[in-house]
Amino acid sequence: MTVSAAAQQTASPTVDSHALSPVETASQSKWDIGAFFEGGPGLEQRTDYSFLMAGVQAGKILTPEIGHGPLKGNFEYAIQVIPYWQSFTPKSQRLVDCPAGATSASQCYGPVTAGGTYHGFSITPFVFRWNFMHGRRFMPWAQAAGGLLYTTRKYPGTGNLDYTDPTQTGPAADTSVWNFLPQGGIGAHYFVRPDRSLDFGINGVHLSSASLGDKNPGVNVSLQMSVGYTWWK
Repeated sequence: MTVSAAAQQTASPTVDSHALSPVETASQSKWDIGAFFEGGPGLEQRTDYSFLMAGVQAGKILTPEIGHGPLKGNFEYAIQVIPYWQSFTPKSQRLVDCPAGATSASQCYGPVTAGGTYHGFSITPFVFRWNFMHGRRFMPWAQAAGGLLYTTRKYPGTGNLDYTDPTQTGPAADTSVWNFLPQGGIGAHYFVRPDRSLDFGINGVHLSSASLGDKNPGVNVSLQMSVGYTWWK
């Protein structure tokens, strides 16, 4: 009887009831690397603006699992690089090269076209993300981030040119090629494998030159939606 029971026990496979879920496996990764597409509209006074971009992200889990219940999670730091950045804006006509002391539009050159499609490069070196760890395949997150944008011409190309002001000499003279990008958002990873995830997010982004140009019209808020894929190492 003892021999039979032992043989039966040997033949039966062992099931680990504490096997790690894909989310738990990912939380033990040292690094995650992903690619994403992002885009969306401007809001408030920039509803006629839209954005499209593609980039990569590298992140590192900084803490073990913290807390209990639905807020249980870990803290992650990441960097985003966006080599493909575009903004589509309405075109407008402006006067340029107005001489000092100009009192009439006839003393200026133009009008010339401002606005249209803008191209640029963006880096977000500060992405601070909280990953919620209460699911098995679904990992929601919330983040705050700050970045920098360079565009090949001054952005945005809007604003009312005052031809009596000698500092305003171009179609976008009241803006800058450099803008700052404070932002915050929410999203989720869905794990198709323990070390692979589909990623979805939505970000509110503020764009401002911090008055690096003559003026700072900026884009007060845009709503950016993203989809991506991440490898967890």
